[in-house]
Amino acid sequence: MPFLGQDWRSPGQSWVKTADGWKRFLDEKSGSFVSDLSSYCSKEVYNKENLFNSLNYDVAAKKRKKDMLNSKTKTQYFHQEKWIYVHKGSTKERHGYCTLGEAFNRLDFSTAILDSRRFNYVVRLLELIAKSQLTSLSGIAQKNFMNILEKVVLKVLEDQQNIRLIRELLQTLYTSLCTLVQRVGKSVLVGNINMWVYRMETILHWQQQLNNIQITRPAFKGLTFTDLPLCLQLNIMQRLSDGRDLVSLGQAAPDLHVLSEDRLLWKKLCQYHFSERQIRKRLILSDKGQLDWKKMYFKLVRCYPRKEQYGDTLQLCRHCHILSWKGTNHPCTANNPESCSVSLSPQDFINLFKF
Repeated sequence: MPFLGQDWRSPGQSWVKTADGWKRFLDEKSGSFVSDLSSYCSKEVYNKENLFNSLNYDVAAKKRKKDMLNSKTKTQYFHQEKWIYVHKGSTKERHGYCTLGEAFNRLDFSTAILDSRRFNYVVRLLELIAKSQLTSLSGIAQKNFMNILEKVVLKVLEDQQNIRLIRELLQTLYTSLCTLVQRVGKSVLVGNINMWVYRMETILHWQQQLNNIQITRPAFKGLTFTDLPLCLQLNIMQRLSDGRDLVSLGQAAPDLHVLSEDRLLWKKLCQYHFSERQIRKRLILSDKGQLDWKKMYFKLVRCYPRKEQYGDTLQLCRHCHILSWKGTNHPCTANNPESCSVSLSPQDFINLFKF
């Protein structure tokens, strides 16, 4: 900046070397500085507003994405591998730690219910989880649990098979939720209380649909079950593993009722499910002084668990500790992987995750 008395003319200007001219120069420079500062502040405020709006947009976008994910209760979480590594000695701090919820998400139960060999296995597993392990599942696993249950109900409504089995499953789940919802303040369930109340209402709706189902008689004019010889009818009835199915079959026709009361039929059913020691503890004599095997069966069912038998089960490889469905390829290093696999019952599957 030029001093007083120096030539401080700017391009296009011709100021006089006077104090008055110096004053006018300072006023001009001061105005320019103020103008530049104002312009800079305006730009700074504009940039901050843009940054704030951008952050708000990102937060809103993430919130919409999260809400969309939470609202889509039918969203499934699939994994490329259909097996999971499990080891009893693992912990959260050690390699191989796996929870029940993780295994439930990974083992593709949605596809398994479409296989008639695995259907009863999955239903029994859902029942065990509903009884005591529902709080062990993560939020995603609980959502998958309800999604799979919905698929099971829809399949039963369409096929009109296994109705009683699913009724019992829904009643077990509803009873458990009634207890858990009352303890919602103790963090036993993941999610909002309103969401679980809605799920309970959905379960009641499913139960009503199953109760209102009408079994349609197939339009078939050929050979029926009652047209078969008695020996074949008994042979088929002996393959029923649930006594309640025998009772239901006996209610279909008077001739079938006579066959369903056969003592040998109920004796074989008792011997199939229970040991000799258990049977000896629950002996019941009829009015004729003979063993009443039918009454003994239902008494034994109330005292002891029945034998479980499934067409297909989950298997655990004892060599590499990998859990998968039978026939699923997994990276096993054993020379003969099939010899290392052991079948797991639904209860064995639950016990596998009790560290």
